[in-house]
Amino acid sequence: MSEYPLGSLGSTFFLLFPPLELTLLILSRSKHSEHRSADASLDKRVAGGSVTGGDSPRSRGLGQTRVLGQARVLVAAGAILLVVAGGVFADYWSARPADAVASFVGRSSCIECHKDQTAAFEMSHHDLAMDIATDETVLGDFNDVTFEHDGMTNRLFRDGPKFMVHTDGPTGEMQDFEVKYVFGVTPLQQYMVEFDRTPDMKPDEIGRLQVLRISWDTLGKKWFYLRPPDVADKLAADDPLHWTGIAQRWQTMCADCHSTDLKRNFNVATNRYHTTFSEIDVSCEACHGPGSLHVELANEKSLFWDRNHGYGLAKLKGGDNEAQLQACAPCHSRRGLVDANFHAGDLYSDHYQLEMLNPDTYYADGQIKDEVYVYGSFIQSKMYHKGIRCTDCHDPHSLKLKHPGNETCTSCHQHAAGKYDVPSHHHHAPGTPGSMCVDCHMPHRTYMEVDPRRDHSLRMPRPDLSVKLGTPNACSGCHVQNQLQSIAEDVRPKLNDYQAWLDTADAGDESVAEAIRKTDIWCDEACEKWYGAERKTPYHFAEALAPFRKGEESSIKSMLELAMMPEDSAPALARATALTELGANNITEAIKVANEVLKKKDEPTIVRVAAVGVFSIAQPAVTKKTLLPLLDDASRLVSNEAARVLVSSGAYRELNMSEKTRVDLALRSVHDSIMAASDRAGAHMAWAMLCEQQGRADEAIQAYETAMRLEPTMTGPRTNLAALLERVAEQQQGTQSMRLVARAAALRDMELPLLERDAGLAKDNADVQYRYGLALYLHGDEAAALKQLRRAVELAPNIELFQTAVRLLEEKLGK
Repeated sequence: MSEYPLGSLGSTFFLLFPPLELTLLILSRSKHSEHRSADASLDKRVAGGSVTGGDSPRSRGLGQTRVLGQARVLVAAGAILLVVAGGVFADYWSARPADAVASFVGRSSCIECHKDQTAAFEMSHHDLAMDIATDETVLGDFNDVTFEHDGMTNRLFRDGPKFMVHTDGPTGEMQDFEVKYVFGVTPLQQYMVEFDRTPDMKPDEIGRLQVLRISWDTLGKKWFYLRPPDVADKLAADDPLHWTGIAQRWQTMCADCHSTDLKRNFNVATNRYHTTFSEIDVSCEACHGPGSLHVELANEKSLFWDRNHGYGLAKLKGGDNEAQLQACAPCHSRRGLVDANFHAGDLYSDHYQLEMLNPDTYYADGQIKDEVYVYGSFIQSKMYHKGIRCTDCHDPHSLKLKHPGNETCTSCHQHAAGKYDVPSHHHHAPGTPGSMCVDCHMPHRTYMEVDPRRDHSLRMPRPDLSVKLGTPNACSGCHVQNQLQSIAEDVRPKLNDYQAWLDTADAGDESVAEAIRKTDIWCDEACEKWYGAERKTPYHFAEALAPFRKGEESSIKSMLELAMMPEDSAPALARATALTELGANNITEAIKVANEVLKKKDEPTIVRVAAVGVFSIAQPAVTKKTLLPLLDDASRLVSNEAARVLVSSGAYRELNMSEKTRVDLALRSVHDSIMAASDRAGAHMAWAMLCEQQGRADEAIQAYETAMRLEPTMTGPRTNLAALLERVAEQQQGTQSMRLVARAAALRDMELPLLERDAGLAKDNADVQYRYGLALYLHGDEAAALKQLRRAVELAPNIELFQTAVRLLEEKLGK
């Protein structure tokens, strides 16, 4: 029978059609009653003299008649049971086709049967993720108030029912804009303005939405300006980070995770959006999947749910934690988009590529640095590997913690009395910072100025690693304030939290860095005193990553070992990061390790994808032998990456016609994945580069030109297109060749100031410094080029390409 319980008529079924054993018992009792009536009538006849003996022929005939009657009753009962059983089985067996597709029906279809869940959901952060700007939804003060930033006086006011803001627009001039939508609720609320709306757009379509940087602090009840990280200057109107720029566009940065069933509907040719959604916020079907099948099944007069589709919803309550986590992960992770048609119940890795533990987003030990949205942290944790899921701590509908304070943790960690939630464990007075489980095991960082978010890697504080590697730790997070008096008075005001201390030290303030080091040592000594021989300081993957990033050659062996570690020794994300960084740094020993990883079919997808990427540095024959079979891999991420690397590595040129055809077919999926973000210039640039490697120059030129048209201030497409045009010019003659060379030179001139801008904004990004150095060299400024290239080597000492560029230019300049 089905694994799913009876439907809404289940209790009626047992009343009308009882189980077989009960039916037989009822029938047998009925039969016995009939038999007793027949015997009574015989007794009367015997008493009247009609029957002279119990063994007479007549009495034997009557006995036979009774037996035959009983048989007839049993046969009839059996026939009834067969009919009933046949009907029940037919009801069970009738089902919708396995490929039946559900559609979105909206939360109004859920409320009647799920009143408790609806009540919990209402006014939750999911419910309030986005809304139309109305008197009820707008929390900010629009009562004709002014707000200043960067020398500009902005005004927030009402125009009848409309909410208005007077601020600098896409031309840099001060203009009035209508706020159409609100975004979020607490600890901040943001506001959105619609652009590019045309008269022919349908009422349910949305044009380009831009998110204002002027935001409302809902707890402090004041306006504030949400600056981009590390940007203190006023943003120019044509800067991608300006509120009218690509980085503040709702469709590209926010929409997927703040609404339900989003369809971006971007038209590349017109550079216009016709975006739709089924519901404006994160509603029921965002987590449970499209609900039409579920509603149909619930309303059918059937004894069963569907044997093919179960309840008609995503199965989130499986035996392990993966089903639920993969439903939450798309919106709670920092990832790249592979396919835009994710529904709850799908595999995360078929639609998204999780970001590695990159130095810009995580510290070397995996602690959060930039905004990474939980999932990448959680899958590093012991809790994840023990099967813990989101709803063990959070109510899935209200999103609130299930228990107050430390009870969220001790509801599971109920070991020997007094083991954890007592000073003998945490060594802090009850009720003070440090006595709460999350203070030590889930330290927070503040994003968007006012939004503290906790690290979900649920780790032990490791001041010993801080002393050894320079990583943060929760203990120093509180106690570094004890060093404040050692800091210059003009620096102290900005050191309002641990994050500010770390950022100031990273920016080069040695006095702050020294204060952090002293605090780390003090905390390490305190832990040694508290725990002594029982102190736990197990191996951590940071012991490989941190030295490798500093350029220590001896760390290569540790990185290779990390890449091969079992899951219980190092999380998959750390192993994938090790493989990615080994490949990026051209460590050829990683090819053998990557090959071993790919032989194991049970390796996590994220590790296998990273292993495929390593073959970018392999010899074409090795790349071909290893990656061609992976074009048919069950994982779309793996097969896409195999096709991409076969092309980008140059191995494609070594293939025969049949093999090239296989790659070309696989590249269709790669193209679809890349174009899932067709509104970004980077997508078209990535496709152009693959077309170049295949020798499809015309298609590559067209893709580069599209990239420049979509994002005119983005660096990269002009430089690449200039190089391509110069190569094409070598195959041309006369006027056509000269025209191509002239256009290439013009493109490089246009690119140089954009690269200069990026190098100034991303001073610690080695790739950006390297690209700017090359551009300066091609522009003829060799001295300035050498300076930038040396900076790239300083930031990434393991990159052989950077070192080679510096060496060659030094030789040319006679240095």
